[in-house]
Amino acid sequence: MLSVLWFKRDLRIHDHPALCEAANRGPVLPLYIVEPAYWALPDTSARQWQFTAECLEDLRRALAALGQPLVVRVGEAVPVLASLCRQHAITHLISHEETGNAWTYQRDREVAVWAKGQGLPWIELPHSGVVRRLRSRDGWAGQRNRWMAKAPLPAPTHLAPIVIEPGPIPDARSIGAVHYPASDAQRGGREQGVALLKSFLIERGRPYRAAMSSPVAGEWACSRLSPYFALGALSVREAVHALEDQRQRTEDRRWRASLKSFASRLAWRDHFMQKLEDQPSLEWRCLHPATEALRERGQYPERLAAWQAGQTGWPFVDACMRYLTATGWLNFRMRAMLMAVASYHYWLDWRDSGPHLARLFTDYEPGIHWSQCQMQSGTTGINSIRVYNPIKQGLDQDPDGRFIRRWVPELAAVPDSFLHQPWLWPKPIESYPQPLVEVSTAAREARDKVWGLRQQLGFKQQAKKVVKKHASRKDGQGHFVRDGQQTRKKKAKKKDTSQMVLKF
Repeated sequence: MLSVLWFKRDLRIHDHPALCEAANRGPVLPLYIVEPAYWALPDTSARQWQFTAECLEDLRRALAALGQPLVVRVGEAVPVLASLCRQHAITHLISHEETGNAWTYQRDREVAVWAKGQGLPWIELPHSGVVRRLRSRDGWAGQRNRWMAKAPLPAPTHLAPIVIEPGPIPDARSIGAVHYPASDAQRGGREQGVALLKSFLIERGRPYRAAMSSPVAGEWACSRLSPYFALGALSVREAVHALEDQRQRTEDRRWRASLKSFASRLAWRDHFMQKLEDQPSLEWRCLHPATEALRERGQYPERLAAWQAGQTGWPFVDACMRYLTATGWLNFRMRAMLMAVASYHYWLDWRDSGPHLARLFTDYEPGIHWSQCQMQSGTTGINSIRVYNPIKQGLDQDPDGRFIRRWVPELAAVPDSFLHQPWLWPKPIESYPQPLVEVSTAAREARDKVWGLRQQLGFKQQAKKVVKKHASRKDGQGHFVRDGQQTRKKKAKKKDTSQMVLKF
């Protein structure tokens, strides 16, 4: 019996249910298929492929140490799998349950039809807290927590060698990946991820709760594990158990609070990925149907271009976009701000702005990305609206202007008192643009449009359907998981106004 273990977004050998299943059945052909059509999509880029390739190199070494290196093939999934079946007596196809974008979802459907036609059993196993074919969100949080409570699975001790050419890991140019260079990107591979997890739990994460909102402090204090989770070099369950071990060892209240906050964001991650698993169309269709009428796609190309280039004229927004462009990472609050500025101040449709951010994020995770694009642009119909004031955010998160001066050098001559609003400085700045819209006016107009739509007949009734399908529930232990934040039942009734105020 020879099983093909098809790796996708699960590039590790530890805590890998599908790998364990395959190894228990007998010889394993570990396979990764490089699909050029995927890497030509508007939400993928060469920077993501570079990180993936580094994870594949690390995975190949780990599998070789077990006895059978990773096999890499380039092409469409069905022809590649069919070719391997002709060459080898394959009895099973095994993989994890991927929650990917619309393209991978369609590809998996095609593979399923092919496998059924060949009489080849395809076994898909969960590898996270996301639940496939979930009938209701009722009880989901408890299911997720029970999964995370189980001990991570050890890696197999041995894989029988197979006579097969492993194949090269191609470079980005040869597969046609869109070139989005990153001058200071994170390196891929499990070894890098494990080192980051250790450093976060030993020291870096201590100020996490207070520092995570700032792009300056967050660069060091945030875990930086998101790309390793996105490609599966680390499992979330491994991180949850390491987190709990650290929590048990420390009596420092500040440290324990930061660990709790990080644990809640790991739950938040699964919560949003579950939304895409339950409703794949949220990648391309507004969650609340009425919000399709909010914005017109392709309406403001000059605004989109300015936002993409970090040339909005709002220094803190531009610094964040340029930092993201250079590094492939940005802390969550600033990601939300970039999306909100595009959606409210520039009134861009999330399907115009979202793909650009997706290509910039090394840690692009479709389930989180498209859920957040909709949430931050007001199209879910159920989340409170938050319009970030880009000037206020700069003053709050970069009060001394260090971040702006690093990433917007055109403002070097501008005094500190004018740095966050350089258009007020009496002297002209030829190398830096004026804002295309006025902050408070654009925000007010956006507020009126969004709330006007929400007052229309039938909006609330449809929103209730969205709540029933996607909103958080109790986890079975008296806690509510709401956008990843666990709170005691007695606190659940307290009205949270932090996401309800339109801050100008």
